[in-house]
Amino acid sequence: MIPLRSAILRPRPPREALLCSCVVRSRIHPSSTIRGFLSSTNRRTGIAANQPSSAFYKTYFSPNRIYDATGLKGGFLSSFASANSDTRSNASISQPASGTSANPASPTEAASSGSIASEAAHNELPHRRRKRLKESGSENSTPEAVMPPDASAQLSAFSSAQPTTSLRRKFAAYFALTKPRLSFLILLTTTSAYGMYPISSLLTLDPAMTPLPTLSTSTLTFIYLTTGTFLSCCSANTLNMMLEPKYDALMTRTRNRPLVRGLVSRRGALLFAIGTAAVGLGLLYIGTNPTTTALSAANIVLYAFVYTPLKRISVINTWIGAVVGGIPPLMGWVAAAGQTATTGHDTWRDMLFSEDSIGGWLLGGILFAWQFPHFNALSHLIREDYKQAGYRMLCWVNPARNARVALRYSVLMFPVSIGLWLVGVVGHGFLVGSTVANGWLVREAYRFWKHQGAQGSARGLFWASIWQLPILLVGGLITKKGLWDGVWRNAFGQPEEDDEEYLYYEDEDEAVFNSSPQPSKPKASSLSTA
Repeated sequence: MIPLRSAILRPRPPREALLCSCVVRSRIHPSSTIRGFLSSTNRRTGIAANQPSSAFYKTYFSPNRIYDATGLKGGFLSSFASANSDTRSNASISQPASGTSANPASPTEAASSGSIASEAAHNELPHRRRKRLKESGSENSTPEAVMPPDASAQLSAFSSAQPTTSLRRKFAAYFALTKPRLSFLILLTTTSAYGMYPISSLLTLDPAMTPLPTLSTSTLTFIYLTTGTFLSCCSANTLNMMLEPKYDALMTRTRNRPLVRGLVSRRGALLFAIGTAAVGLGLLYIGTNPTTTALSAANIVLYAFVYTPLKRISVINTWIGAVVGGIPPLMGWVAAAGQTATTGHDTWRDMLFSEDSIGGWLLGGILFAWQFPHFNALSHLIREDYKQAGYRMLCWVNPARNARVALRYSVLMFPVSIGLWLVGVVGHGFLVGSTVANGWLVREAYRFWKHQGAQGSARGLFWASIWQLPILLVGGLITKKGLWDGVWRNAFGQPEEDDEEYLYYEDEDEAVFNSSPQPSKPKASSLSTA
């Protein structure tokens, strides 16, 4: 009974001493675990018992979950928990012994000091890390979000999901060769220029004809123009893919194209390019005129055999690509001019270099200038892909010039748009719409230049260019000169002006005006002369 009584009467150590002894034992034997609240929590949450308790702090108490997700140590508790273990190592690094060099003397010491420095950076408090990144300018180097795959890559994914013998698989694969979005954009520019061509006054002389100028001078010519232009674009885009499949495989946005994935053979792509070129140019020759056909053929050669190989040689390729984009509006203008041409005014020189061709060149200038803010913003977002593939683009060769060029040509859109109004192609309403759209583009281009593509400015400029061009083209069609004159007269009952009305005679070739005074014949004298 004495030993039992001594055991009962023996004073127990305080609870704090027990906790300290447990901590000492855990330091001496790291594999052993402390039974209690943390161990029971580990059992409830499914965390292994041999894991450090910092994971518990991260999961439940860290106010900076984004750093926990990326593997960085953050939060007050985790920093406090690791402060004691890192104090001595940090002090040894920051205060080297006297008489020794600050640099490590051996590769082993260098590796250990590097690991300690990286560990100290991980243990840095979040607000101090943000301050350090802001001062060093590292926030501006945050990579942009990856652009989604283009239409060709999406069609290739759809084609590969179809059965091997399915016609939908073949159709989707060959349709992916055409770059559908780019081809439809070219169609929009071509047909808009065709519709904005001013109709000659000779076509409205017949009172039976409508007094309103139509958007297209001929439905049949319009069909020939759109079909031939689209097929020509298909040929040019297919040749472009044929010449660079191994480089497309190195880029995120293009590595799923049909030739890269083997959905279409090179022989099949070549036959498709030749067939679409032959049919497209043939339709343009039959339905429009030889000048429009020559412009389309020149565009195929320029895009496939000049622009495509030049992308790996010089940054001048962007200017060549802008010329390719400016030719389709000129094609639409020349197609309309060829239909309304009179005798002696139907040569290629008259269609391209006469006074009536200024509107076509201005529309081509709009597309030429638009290419730079659009493409420079897009290329900035995927600049690493271009660099990896070896394409010489300003976005990575000279980023500062890339932003300056985008801003410069965005400002150029103002005088070119005003020029369309000055030559009488569009009305006063176009000045208002074009000024708003061009102002939006210049604003985003300025942000792109100021931030050098950071802070979402590149994506903002890209989407501004996507919407600005349709606003200009559709706005030009709506505000075409003279389009609403007949509607205004019919709505408000204003009389038509007839100062310049022609009168034609069957037996004579010349016409006279009603408003011009006719010479009076001398009256015969009633007195006869001897």
